[in-house]
Amino acid sequence: MGFDNTVTVVGNVTRDPELRFTQGGMAVANFGVAWNKRKQDGEEEVSFFDVSCFRNLAENVAESVSKGTRVVIYGTLQQRSWENQEGERRSKVEIIADDVAPSLRWASAEITRNEFKGEGGGPRGGGGGGGGGGGGGGRPAGNEAPPAYDMDEEPF
Repeated sequence: MGFDNTVTVVGNVTRDPELRFTQGGMAVANFGVAWNKRKQDGEEEVSFFDVSCFRNLAENVAESVSKGTRVVIYGTLQQRSWENQEGERRSKVEIIADDVAPSLRWASAEITRNEFKGEGGGPRGGGGGGGGGGGGGGRPAGNEAPPAYDMDEEPF
């Protein structure tokens, strides 16, 4: 039985997404998100997360999301550890996004459908980066089947 660490976080983007490309040409976007939890005594507890997106999702997020945008993030938790310049051991938990969407609770959005490129998503196999979504991202490239329907056809 596998361990599933899937999370859904609704929060506000704390910094504009930073889009960069790997040497292999894969898009990677990183941004921060804050989630507020109101306690019974009325005080708020804030949690901050770093979010990483890959491939099509990264490009779509960089184009569509900015600081202050309220988003819904679906992905998995990943812990990273490293040693800083002083030799101290550091670690953090980040969200590897499979999908990012605007929260429509206090906003509206106009959806622009991107052409499906057949690219997969993330660092979980297939030699790829991370999440997917938006305009044809998804899970790892080698394991992805073509769509079961014509992408230009309405679903109903």
